[in-house]
Amino acid sequence: MRWVLITVLAVLSLPPTAFPESHAPWTLESVLHELDVRANGFKGFTADIERTKVTVVVNDKSTETGTIAVRGDKMRLEMTKPDSRTILRDGDDFYIYTPGLKRVEEYNLGGKRQMVDSFVLLGFGNSGKDLQSQYSLTLVGESPINDRKAVELELTPKSNDVRQQIAKIDLWLDESNWLPIQQQFFEAGTDDYFIIHYTNIVRNARIDENTFKPKWPKGTQRLKHPS
Repeated sequence: MRWVLITVLAVLSLPPTAFPESHAPWTLESVLHELDVRANGFKGFTADIERTKVTVVVNDKSTETGTIAVRGDKMRLEMTKPDSRTILRDGDDFYIYTPGLKRVEEYNLGGKRQMVDSFVLLGFGNSGKDLQSQYSLTLVGESPINDRKAVELELTPKSNDVRQQIAKIDLWLDESNWLPIQQQFFEAGTDDYFIIHYTNIVRNARIDENTFKPKWPKGTQRLKHPS
């Protein structure tokens, strides 16, 4: 009996983290419930971002990295490698600034706003009800990403307009905060796809208002596109 007592005492002395958390297997309903709960109070985020574009027919893969800051309907995406580029959104106003060309392209999203939101901010602040209204959803299961526990969903756009651009999306949600770790977008009519990977995510980060103001260096050419 002495070895039994020693074993029990050893187990009781372990810190709580020595026991991995367990839960019932995820269902689509339980995942959507988590998203409903976490959507409350979500205001924005900052993160490091890596975007990889894969063109299957020519076996080409290109990767760019940078940072992203989002608050409400404002976004600033700073791509730094391999080439510098700034993508800025302020409501319906959308800008793409290319320092190497000393040029900024200006767009008004207008009726395309919902489509842009479907792609750019997918999974960030969306409730389960939001996703259900825009996509047909399938729970793929638990799929760890970079040693982080994640749940993978497959999303098929319900909108014909969106589906003409993107056939389906795979979305990995971090179980610790229910924000995306990774998104994979499959382009319509081809086998091509792109993957967006997020790290160092800070939920409801404090972001200076100037971050979202369209200020460009003197001498920048402005190219305004029709709506």
